[in-house]
Formats: sequence, structure tokens, C-alpha cells
Amino acid sequence: MAGKHFDEWTVGDRLTHDIRRTVTETDNLLFSVMTHNPQPLHIDVEAAKASEFGQILVNGTFTFALMIGLTISDTTLGTLIANLGYDKLVHPKPVFLGDTLRATSEIVELRESKSRPTAGVVTFSHELLNQRDEVVCKCLRMAMLKKVGA
Repeated sequence: MAGKHFDEWTVGDRLTHDIRRTVTETDNLLFSVMTHNPQPLHIDVEAAKASEFGQILVNGTFTFALMIGLTISDTTLGTLIANLGYDKLVHPKPVFLGDTLRATSEIVELRESKSRPTAGVVTFSHELLNQRDEVVCKCLRMAMLKKVGA
């Protein structure tokens, strides 16, 4: 099990996740189609060329989902009870086909669960960076995790 339990985290812990991912046209197209998102900026090359970006813009919800996915193995794999929510989600820079993305995480808050004595809530600050070290997505994720021995 790669994830950590609630009581193994400390506020201020920082992680640079090893897994990186280059976004492909197939990733973007399949995600857009599977989520019924017909935005021309994501699926129409000619419309995207005519936009201020001049090229296909990767679907922002894919970017967000990839950021969370890249963090799971180091944070909550096997220790998660539930993701409770996400806050302050922003996309400060666009993502384009061919961008290689990597994630970082920091623990910003820990609190005991009021309803479950064998669990606690961890607030992660996640950032997704491209190959130019530009932040392309960030958010806070609140996750309920098991305690050691639970």
C-alpha cells in the first residue's frame, strides 16, 4: 500500500510525484466525448486554430482529473475512505496537446473526524505543472483517511 494513513501525515509535508504524463490528442478527444463535452476548442482543429490559442486546448476537466490521478499512489492509495470535496480549483495556464504534466502536493490541514474515531480529514494542496514549470491547475482536496490500525 503506497498511500499514508491520517496519522502518518504532518502539516507542511511536501511531495513531488514521480509519475509524469504527456497529454495526447486521444486523451483529450476520448475524455471530451465520454463526458459529452462538445466544446469546439477541445475537438475541432479549425475552430481551435481560429481561437486566441491557435490550437486545440485540452479539456480542463481532464487536466483536473489527471492532476488528482497523478497524486493518488503517493497520498491515499489504500487508505482513502472518501474524497469529501475539492476547493479553489483554478487553471492559471492552458494545457495543449503534447504537454508533459507532473504533480506536487502539500499537506495544509489535518483534523480529526467528528463522526469516525478511526479516521481523520487531510487537506491536500495539489499543483499540476507543465514541462516549462508553469502551474496549469491547482486545487485543495479534502480526503477522509483511515488511521493506522483502523
